[in-house]
Amino acid sequence: MAAIGKIRSWGPILATVIGLALFAFIAEEAFRSCESTRNQQRQQVGEVLGKKIDYQEYQKLFDEYSEVMKMTQGRENLTDQEMNQIKDMVWQNYIQEAIIDNEAEKLGLTVTDQELQNMLNEGSDPVLLQSPFVNQQTGRFDANTLKNFLAEYKKAQELNNTQVLEQYGKLYKYWQFIEKNLRKQTLLRKYQELLAGCLLTNPANAQQAFRNQNEESDILLATFPYSSVEDKDVKISDADLKAKYDELKSQFRQLAETRDIKYVQFQVQPSSEDRNTLFKQVEEERTKLATAEDPTEVVRKANSLIAYIGIPQTKAFFPKDIQDRLDSMAVGSTTPVGENLKDHTFNVTRLISKQQMPDSIQYRAIQVPGADGSSAKTADSIYTALKAGADFEALAKKYGQTGEKIWLTSEQYQNAPSLDKDTKKYLDILNTAPTGSYTNLPFAGGNMILQVLDRRAMVTKYLAAVIKKPIDFSKTTYSSAYNKFSQFVSENQTIEAMEKNAQKYGFTVQERKSMSNAEHYVANISSTRDALKWIFDAKKGEVSPLYECGNNDQLLVVAVTNINKKGIQTLDNPSVKDFIQQRVMSDKKAEVLMKKAKTATDLAAAQKLGAKIDTIKQVTFDAPVFIPETGASEPALSGAVFATAKGKVSTPVKGNQGLYVFQVIDKKTRDVKYDEKEAEKALKQKVLQSASQYMRDLYQKADVVDNRYLFF
Repeated sequence: MAAIGKIRSWGPILATVIGLALFAFIAEEAFRSCESTRNQQRQQVGEVLGKKIDYQEYQKLFDEYSEVMKMTQGRENLTDQEMNQIKDMVWQNYIQEAIIDNEAEKLGLTVTDQELQNMLNEGSDPVLLQSPFVNQQTGRFDANTLKNFLAEYKKAQELNNTQVLEQYGKLYKYWQFIEKNLRKQTLLRKYQELLAGCLLTNPANAQQAFRNQNEESDILLATFPYSSVEDKDVKISDADLKAKYDELKSQFRQLAETRDIKYVQFQVQPSSEDRNTLFKQVEEERTKLATAEDPTEVVRKANSLIAYIGIPQTKAFFPKDIQDRLDSMAVGSTTPVGENLKDHTFNVTRLISKQQMPDSIQYRAIQVPGADGSSAKTADSIYTALKAGADFEALAKKYGQTGEKIWLTSEQYQNAPSLDKDTKKYLDILNTAPTGSYTNLPFAGGNMILQVLDRRAMVTKYLAAVIKKPIDFSKTTYSSAYNKFSQFVSENQTIEAMEKNAQKYGFTVQERKSMSNAEHYVANISSTRDALKWIFDAKKGEVSPLYECGNNDQLLVVAVTNINKKGIQTLDNPSVKDFIQQRVMSDKKAEVLMKKAKTATDLAAAQKLGAKIDTIKQVTFDAPVFIPETGASEPALSGAVFATAKGKVSTPVKGNQGLYVFQVIDKKTRDVKYDEKEAEKALKQKVLQSASQYMRDLYQKADVVDNRYLFF
């Protein structure tokens, strides 16, 4: 009993301990859940219609599109600019696909397999004409060629023929990409046509549209520019601004948050000492290049921007400044060190040979693998059989290959950064072996039986070694510039201080409004992703740290001056207020000029009141009139002229940049025959174009979130 009593006395303590333990357990699970959610959010590239797209999914789409681009252009790599374009294209396509799929599901729109097969059989869809399965004679897509390719690929899969699968793998993926896009484009077209069908056209509309396009008026125009009224003579109240803002506020809808920034950037330039040092270095390299038996090592050690691969190349391979020298150079000569002001480089060229060679070579091959020399016997037997008249394609198929005819162009190999001995030997045979003959070519990894079938487009090719070196700054020069910029940043940690003191350091403060996180660069400087991430994480008024960016030659500091939230921008937004103020100013000036213009009974009277008189010809309803006096296009004037009879003087017309009074001095219809069918066809095309604007409205409703800047 005493023990039980003692336990009871510990009751409150035990309850507290157990409670804390339970709380710790629950808190730990909650923490794990929150951490898991945060990790998922950190992997989200964006969101459309509530559907999230993670990094892996987006990267897969990007990789797919990149490979297609490389394949269609016959390239191994893409530039940064091209990769950025692909990133944007993939993102926009993803948004469009998500939106259209959502709308199509509501309407029951689909693209069936049978529809797809019908399009393949017809072969006229523009998407199909971009595929490699186009008949070169007819210029049309050939469904049989595709069918045969898919059958061969399937057979190779069943037999696990790795050689064929590797050879056809990229082409198969390319076809899958085309097929997927054909479905997408067909579904989009169906939706567009359905939407366009809701906008009706008829002969009366077509006839009016024809008249709008072809009825021309010549007018005598009196212009009262708004600029003729001084700003100080116009009074604008807060109520005026509020009223105009309420009238136009729908125009200020912003689909994503943007930032207004001010920034200072400085590009480090080489000093005179840097230039002189580099020039002497290139002079020494020139001497070595001019006397080298094999220029390969000289060019490599010089870190030239132009690789030397030791084979003749077309002029197109070389940069423009080198191209301009080649024809005037004697074979065996070496140029003096020259400077190219456009790309800021020092250049030396040695022309080793110049000869006529084919730009395109057709050949076929049978590969016999075997790194240990085991391929030699098999290759000899194949070579002997071919020499004796055996069928090339039949032999190729015996060894799991197609033996198909292949065209090789200079562009496909001459841009390689380097070529090994085997590749050079292979290219030499293709360029020099007699047409129709067979060559048994031994390689380190086996043998290849080659037959050159045709050579075309003989062009001049140059074997030239080039040293092209950028005129760059030294570490000392960069360090000096960095220290100066770093001092400026550390001493000016507010926007006001930056603007006040930038000139003392020789810097300029620049401004950029409405910057989006969908942009790839800050201030058009590459490698500024960290700065971009900072901008969209910073608060208004904050100044960034110093960023080293560009090609390691740019220094940057940024300040956030305003945050423009998603949605309708308020009148407090400086950009909105400036726009509204200008519109109100124009309205007020129009009121002043209207009082003056109403007293003019004709154009002569308007001229006496200060109007500028001019003759404007060929005014139509369909196109806004451009007024040289104000430098503005005036749609309102086009409509007023169309509605005014010949000889009549108009009432004052309020435009974008001025007030106008005009007299129609001639009105006629262009000498174009009216064709009702063609007019209706043209009108339907306009209606379809108008219907295509639906994407903007659907985009607004899709609640698109773009976080790509956090990843790329």
